[in-house]
Order: sequence, then C-alpha cells, then structure tokens
Amino acid sequence: MKTIKYPSKSTWKDVLKRPTQTFEHIEHTVNEIFNDIKKHGDSSVNKYTTRFDGINISSLLVSEAEIKKASSKVSDELKQAIQTAKNNIEKFHRAQKTNKIKIETTPGIDCWQEKRPIQKVGLYIPGGTAPLFSSVLMLAIPAQLAGCKEIVLSSPPNKLGTIANEILYTAQLCGVTKIVKAGGIQAIAAMTFGTESVPQVYKIFGPGNQYVTVAKQFATKHGVAIDMPAGPSELLVVADDSANASYVASDLLSQAEHGSDSQVILVSTSENLINTVSKKIEQQIKVLPRLDLAQKAIQNSRLILVDSDETALEIINEYAPEHFIVCMENEDYFIDNIENAGSVFIGNFTPESAGDYASGTNHTLPTNGFSRAYSGVNLDSFNKSITFQKISEEGILNIGETIELMANAEGLQAHKNAVTLRLNELRNNTSNQDG
Repeated sequence: MKTIKYPSKSTWKDVLKRPTQTFEHIEHTVNEIFNDIKKHGDSSVNKYTTRFDGINISSLLVSEAEIKKASSKVSDELKQAIQTAKNNIEKFHRAQKTNKIKIETTPGIDCWQEKRPIQKVGLYIPGGTAPLFSSVLMLAIPAQLAGCKEIVLSSPPNKLGTIANEILYTAQLCGVTKIVKAGGIQAIAAMTFGTESVPQVYKIFGPGNQYVTVAKQFATKHGVAIDMPAGPSELLVVADDSANASYVASDLLSQAEHGSDSQVILVSTSENLINTVSKKIEQQIKVLPRLDLAQKAIQNSRLILVDSDETALEIINEYAPEHFIVCMENEDYFIDNIENAGSVFIGNFTPESAGDYASGTNHTLPTNGFSRAYSGVNLDSFNKSITFQKISEEGILNIGETIELMANAEGLQAHKNAVTLRLNELRNNTSNQDG
C-alpha cells in the first residue's frame, strides 16, 4: 500500500481517487443484450448464459427437487450459522417498521401516510469466485418482512449448470418465490422485461460487477427501480495508537479480497501505527487463498497520515466510504460528526465482517462516494410510502381561499375552479338554510 504523509487539501481528490472504470465500453454491450432479451426472452437469456458462463441451461428456473437436493448438502453447522445470522438480521430490520402517521393539519383536514410493500422485487446474487449467500439474507429477509408478494432471485450457474447449494438453501429459508439460473447483464435484463420463465419486477436489488452495475442503470431507463448505484467494495479505517494493528490489517484485507477493483484506506494520526499495519498486511496477505485479488486491490489502496482528528474526519467525509471503521481513542468525535458513510463499525472488536454476515445490519451499501446521498438497503427499501387525505366541508371552507389564491397566481384556472365550485355550493347551501 502506498503511504501518503500529510497530503494538502488540494491533492485530496487525487489521493482519494477510486479505481473505478469508465462504463462507455460496456454500455453498447448492455444495450445490445437488453434489446435482444426484450425481443426473444428465454432463448436469448440462455444464449448469453452459454456465451458468458460456458454452460447450456435446459430450464432457467430452479426446481423444488434441486432446492431439496442442495439443502441436503449444506452442513448442519453452516445451517445453524445461517439461522443465527437470519435471527439477528430479522430483529434489526423488524425494528425498522413504522406505524401509520396521521395528523389534522387544519380543522377538517386529515392527512396520513401508510407504507405498502413493493409487490414484485428482483434480487441479484453474485456467484463466480464467491457465491454470496449472505446477500440472500440481506435482501430476502427485509423483502419478506415488508410483505413483497413476489421475490425473484437470480444468480449465475456454475459449470455444472447449478447454483451454489448455500444460495439455494438460504433462498428457500427466506421466502424467495422463484430462483433463476442466470447472471450478469442477461439476469438484470430478464427481470427488467420479464420472459416466458422470469417474472418482470418493479425494483432490482443486489451487488455485482461493473457489467451488473451498468445493467442496473439501464433497467432504470425501462421503468424499473434499483436499490442504489453500486460498484466495487471499499473500506476506510480511521485509527490511532489505541488500535490493534493486527486487527486493522485484517480488516483492510477482508475487503481487499473481494476483488482486484476493491479499495481500502487507512487514515491515521500515528505514523508508528501506519508502519506497523503495513508490516502486518505483508504478513497476513501471504496466507490468503485469494492472494492475487487481494494484492491487486492493495495496489489501489492508501495509508494516509494526517496531523489531527479534525483533518481525518474531513478527509473521511470527502471520501464518503461504503464501510467505515473507527478505532480511535476519541471515537465519539467520529461517531457524532460522520456525515457520509454507508455503515459504521466502532472499536477494536467490531470487524466489518460482522456486518457482512451476522450482526444484524445490512451489507448492501452505497459505494463510489454515493453514501453522500444514498442509504444502504433497509426495510423501507422494499416499501413505498403512500399519502392519504380526507377533507370535510369544514376543511374545504378553511383552506379553500388559500388554494384559490395560489392556483390563480400560477395561472391554473381549472385548479382554482375545482375549489371554487365546492365553496360556492357550500356557501349557497348555508345561505339557503339561513334564509
């Protein structure tokens, strides 16, 4: 990792630059595949699965028999671990439920808001080098809690034409209604348009590589919502001499092993800690099975020495990390003042891995600086808020003139008339009764 000492503010943009790739060269391919699948459905999905994944699929949908067989191959120990994680994730997301909000804004005017689930959602679960069954928990659990009627999961098949046993087991455990053997661009396109086998969905969730990221952006052009813009995983750790250097190194490597385009950053007020963490990384990385990926990610990463907690915080808010670990003696300063982060992990005994798997928070988070404006996935991600209002005769008499004046000022006479007709009738009725 490259060490940068006391960078001036004018250089922060370059120092904090992410290893993201431009999408222009991908967009043509995505557009071509989307158009093909829109026209030809299942046959085109199968065509691209054969081309990109090297396997010919006879049926896009996973059968009950396949799920049962896969579940039998998951060890009891792992099943128990998945259940423990499921319990914690359910607890945290169930606590996010809110009641109906109702208020009388003016005498005779009742306004309220209620949540309704998104009826059809699509969950994209990466396979490939790391079949992320943990992402099934993070997406299917809140979808089920929200009450989504159709939960479609899509994941790329392996060379045997199957999906990882752990993904299938977790999917059925969490109430997924259909499982599709498709990955990449073709999976996103199939859920966007719907095919003979794959239901069309209203919103697509889940992480993925750069092709999936661009495909999700294309889905929005066709009227399908997405959870957030997302890209390669990233982690920023802020630490001082109160931190355990071995722990910090292990946290940095835990994100670096995601992929060669991941990025990890350590910001510290201690040069001694930076030097020690650097040595620990060199030691720990050697024994990682995903050594090549981690090494490439480390090349994109930084060790940044700063002169104060205030400068550290300013850099962190500028970077807007997906994951943010605080290992500082003055941890409250960072907790209270962080403005841009997807998820925050506090103290020497709170590894980012806990959030990835089992503590209860969601690991589907905004990357590439999007935490400045986006939240991570939560229960509300699977809901819509619908507002209601009911106005009585008293209410329209109280607010009618206000509406008339505003509509008239905007030059919208029909808007004004919709109120004036009601007011005139109510006033005439009152007048007749008085007479």
